[in-house]
Amino acid sequence: MSGGQRSEALDRDLVIHLTELRKRLIYVSVYFIAALSFGLYLSPKLLTFVKENMGAVQVEWSVFALSDGLLVYMKCALLVGVVLTLPVLLYHLWAFARPGMTDSEAKSTLLYVPLSFLLFIFGVGFGYTVALPMMIRFMIKLNQSIGAMEVYGIQHYVSFLTSFLLPMGIAFEMPLVMMFLTRIGMLTPDKLKKVRKFAYVGLAILGSLISPPDFVSHLSVTVPLIVLFEISAFISTRYHRRRTLVAVRPT
Repeated sequence: MSGGQRSEALDRDLVIHLTELRKRLIYVSVYFIAALSFGLYLSPKLLTFVKENMGAVQVEWSVFALSDGLLVYMKCALLVGVVLTLPVLLYHLWAFARPGMTDSEAKSTLLYVPLSFLLFIFGVGFGYTVALPMMIRFMIKLNQSIGAMEVYGIQHYVSFLTSFLLPMGIAFEMPLVMMFLTRIGMLTPDKLKKVRKFAYVGLAILGSLISPPDFVSHLSVTVPLIVLFEISAFISTRYHRRRTLVAVRPT
């Protein structure tokens, strides 16, 4: 094949890949719009649930501008849209990369899609049911201790809620991240042993940042994060050893 023919073939492949990517992005965009519309419908029920459950029941919401209600609905709809679109986006990313994988790689990486979504939801659920009520109670006591009159804006509260819960959902993606790093060879059992103590310190700092400054609250958040790290390390080590055995097994 001449240089010109090779260049034409590369250009043709590039056009095919870009067309495929464009088609999948359109699918994801259409789904996101539908999920966003569903989020708008769900927003009143979601806000009522948040208002009547956990630590939020102690908080009276106020509005400080005519647009606050609309902005809160939009934030709720956007959050629902992003969460519902996440597995669809992950699937289409996998499908786009599928032609470059072997059958075994495709089957194993396809499991990342539902697992990633479930871990994210589990992390948000843990943050909402365990860490958030502690944080709200601490904040209320702190505000009361300085004699301030408690008037909480609904838009500020929802913003605080999302900025608190989304990092929890991302933190619970740790097992998949470590599995992926092990798969591409960047993480090994030896490296895990070396970084374990630093990981503990980092998780303890993270737990202190997203929990009230008291010992019980720190433990309630930090211990689950460390347990999650150890589970991730165990899975990563088992996967690395199994992969090593397969690689050295005589054919």
